[in-house]
Amino acid sequence: MTASILQASTGFGFSIMATPFLLMLFLPQEAIQINIILSLLISFALIFKVYNDVDFRLFKRFIIGSIIGAPLGLLVFISMNINTLKLGISILLLVLTVLLMCNVQIKPTSVRDFIVGGISGVLTTSIGMPGPPLLLYFTGTNTEKAKLRATALAFYLFIYSISLITQITIMGTHKIIWQSSLYAVPVALIGLFIGQMIFHKLNQRLFRVFIYALLICTGVFLLVESLSSLS
Repeated sequence: MTASILQASTGFGFSIMATPFLLMLFLPQEAIQINIILSLLISFALIFKVYNDVDFRLFKRFIIGSIIGAPLGLLVFISMNINTLKLGISILLLVLTVLLMCNVQIKPTSVRDFIVGGISGVLTTSIGMPGPPLLLYFTGTNTEKAKLRATALAFYLFIYSISLITQITIMGTHKIIWQSSLYAVPVALIGLFIGQMIFHKLNQRLFRVFIYALLICTGVFLLVESLSSLS
């Protein structure tokens, strides 16, 4: 429920909160697919409420970038040590978050939009986390909270759909994945309702604090997970 509250109130956070607990109960492949299915459900349920806030020009650039990045992510997943990749990403993420907290700003350009979409595509198919590049970019460009949440959710609908199809095609799926996802739906929907109420009470400054907290939690989670796996 906490994971869906975060997703509904900020547009991010479901994977960050849910993945560690899913990995305690399921095999990695099962945990990733359950995470993707529930993330798709949450994004689909919210997109009709936030549709008018989506920046479609930015959304299209993210999609084009991710189409290029997703196959590269698969190559990384197949050929590279994923724990080493997570370690590098975690350190970079924490450093960039500290810079953002020190008011370092990023100037948005069309080229950077494509690059961010590409990196997000790589991370989706390699470690199942498309959010961090978007979150860093949106925060660095001081994007308004409604536009941030709506554009991120719209992008998730696309990238998670591609990721789920890829996962099922290459690795297959299991009955337990869909059953477990179905069992989690009522709790996720309650979280969505609460998250919507929280979103409307957050001002832009408090929203940024939530974003920084999410980025730090993501970086720490990836750091701890990669170090524990490498040891």
